[in-house]
Amino acid sequence: MSRGRLREGDSDPLQNNVCPICGSERVIFDPVRGEYVCMDCGNVLEIAIDMGPEWRAFTPEQKIRRTRVGSPLSPLKPNGGLSTVIDWKNKDWSGHSLSLSKRLQVSRLRKANRMFNAIPSEKNLRLALSEIERLGSQLGIPRAVMEEAAIYYRRAAKSKLIKGRSLESMVAACVYAACKIGNVPRSLDEIAKVSKSDRKEISRSYRLIVNEGIVPKIPPSKAVDFIPRLVSELKLSVRVQHCAVEIIKIANRMGLSSGRIPEGLAAAAVYLATIIHNERRTQKEVAAIANVTEVTIRNRFKELASKLNFLVYV
Repeated sequence: MSRGRLREGDSDPLQNNVCPICGSERVIFDPVRGEYVCMDCGNVLEIAIDMGPEWRAFTPEQKIRRTRVGSPLSPLKPNGGLSTVIDWKNKDWSGHSLSLSKRLQVSRLRKANRMFNAIPSEKNLRLALSEIERLGSQLGIPRAVMEEAAIYYRRAAKSKLIKGRSLESMVAACVYAACKIGNVPRSLDEIAKVSKSDRKEISRSYRLIVNEGIVPKIPPSKAVDFIPRLVSELKLSVRVQHCAVEIIKIANRMGLSSGRIPEGLAAAAVYLATIIHNERRTQKEVAAIANVTEVTIRNRFKELASKLNFLVYV
């Protein structure tokens, strides 16, 4: 049995499912040995490596005791998560409470650790990252999107775009950009409502980071992206969501979405779908969650109802 090595210029045998020695397509995976083997010539194409731990844990307590690594790196932490953090619990590794003398010693170590990690040059970065977490918590944004916003802020700080601008507006702009790229739709008005900066400043900072190439090309928001959150917060059924999505698709094909804000169109589609499936919600309820006015919903609803008459009477 021979062990094949890929030379420069060779194609990947696992992609083509072909043995590079004999050309056979009878390549199988041996789960016992963790190898991809050719059935005809016995050539070992590749050895699979298990990147997981060598131990097993059946309870959360076992997992905590057996793990030998710290928390993963995160751009939401000023130092990326590389520094040591002393837990606030006064317990040892086995879960037993510490004695009084040990508690005093750990308290002194905890204070020294905080002083060591508090680098003056990182003060603004710490404030910005804590503001990103605050906005993400209030807006219900996934942690992955918050980490993406932290990466954009670090890039802006490295390019010296922060100087002369408010920290809050730049943070809100990075969060807004991360939401658009991560398909977690949040309108500028929603972000401005929970931010310490006004909408005009956030919009100006957002245009700056886009023009300077801090964030990749951002696709325009779509009305379909807003529907799942509206349906979830209004506690509507899945059939209402599917119906609203179909209404948006037909409206796009008929050109009814041109020049309309996606939040208003999505709110009107959800409102129309609730009428069709007899799960009625008031325009005021839908407008409050979509963060648009009732007049906007009423106007978009009239357009959809007049053009899509066949849907209203389903």
